[in-house]
Amino acid sequence: MTIEIELKFIATPQAADRLGSQLAAWPHQYSAPVALTNIYYETSDNQLRRWDMGLRIRGIGDRYEMTLKAAGQTIGGLHQRPEYNVDLTQPELDIARLPAEIWPAGTDTQALQQQLKPLFTTHFNRERWLVTYGNSEIEVALDRGEVSAGAFSEPLQEVELELKQGELADVLALAAELGREEGLRLGSLSKAARGYWLAQGKPAQLIRPLPILHVKPRATVEEGMQAAFSLAMKQWQYHEELWLRGEPAAQKNVLEALETIRQTFSLFGALVPRKASNQLRQKLTCLIETLEAGRQDASSFCYSPAWLDAQLTFSSWLIAAGWRPFVDAKNSARLQGSFKRFADIMLGRVAADLKETFGTVRQHNEYLDKLARLSRQLLAVHLLAGAYPQHEVESWLLPWQQLAQAIHANRYNELDALCRQALKQPAFWLNGNV
Repeated sequence: MTIEIELKFIATPQAADRLGSQLAAWPHQYSAPVALTNIYYETSDNQLRRWDMGLRIRGIGDRYEMTLKAAGQTIGGLHQRPEYNVDLTQPELDIARLPAEIWPAGTDTQALQQQLKPLFTTHFNRERWLVTYGNSEIEVALDRGEVSAGAFSEPLQEVELELKQGELADVLALAAELGREEGLRLGSLSKAARGYWLAQGKPAQLIRPLPILHVKPRATVEEGMQAAFSLAMKQWQYHEELWLRGEPAAQKNVLEALETIRQTFSLFGALVPRKASNQLRQKLTCLIETLEAGRQDASSFCYSPAWLDAQLTFSSWLIAAGWRPFVDAKNSARLQGSFKRFADIMLGRVAADLKETFGTVRQHNEYLDKLARLSRQLLAVHLLAGAYPQHEVESWLLPWQQLAQAIHANRYNELDALCRQALKQPAFWLNGNV
């Protein structure tokens, strides 16, 4: 088994064409394009997908290799997954040759083998550069071809940076160098994810409201903060894909995801000083201000250096836990405390702030002035309330959401009644009398 660490980009044709000249700035070994064919396998009920596994046979000239990628972690465009490779003499699936311990307990591998069928394919030419950068050797691969499933296909144009030897920080730094010019964006979807979508007949992908964040039992404050940032990043990249596929309404959800990141900074601001994230917050603010200024062209904006720089900076900061060098001993200990207890305290403060903000409204124009504050506090509740029954949380949120919608729609005759209803909501969290 190896742990594959890759950073993936989607590239425009222009960015792909200039990649070689960019990489010439560093010592490297070049490998000419090689044609690769990959067949991905799955059961009729998508069992591997439900296990977060991917299984393929790759043909490279007259050589074949079976690869299984197991569940891993994706932050931004950085993919870290256990990978198992087996050389084959023929392009015939034989999962018995994979280690038995990789399968969930009780798996009948013989029965699974019989159920596995080809689902989709990828065909592409791969150019490679083995680059020496900093203290590391990084393989840069350029893949150009297509993903196909039945009658559906989609062009494939990706740049992958894989750490062969050295430090992850060098991968991120090289990515930042390549991203100084237009035409690259982080690829949150793997080739397999795109293939599954095509195999399902390209189903419509819907706008996804920010869910209530659920963290693992007995999570620390720091783990809760990391989970909140990761959720915001997933929302950002999910709606980026929708926006680029022609869903203009997704731009609003991209903006909400960026605001969720800013609200997470605010929630944990007493423990993580502002100087830990000054540069990152400035970059996020520039994106937010541009999006708020009016409708942008998705393609030019999402492939811009500023967009990529903000995502890379955020991913790097999150992966490297960039706040830790700035946190003193006292707050470091608090970050290892109970997230549940922290969330209860902060939910009480959110409720108190809403009561103070809306308890004294006298004129209708005051509601509009307070809408941004209300929106931020509702984001906070989504990030803090995961330990409680979802129906209780949603019941508490509903009148506040209705108030926000009425303010936005200028339904002045409804505002006072909705405000009174929201303020009367009983607390669903512990220590609800705060």
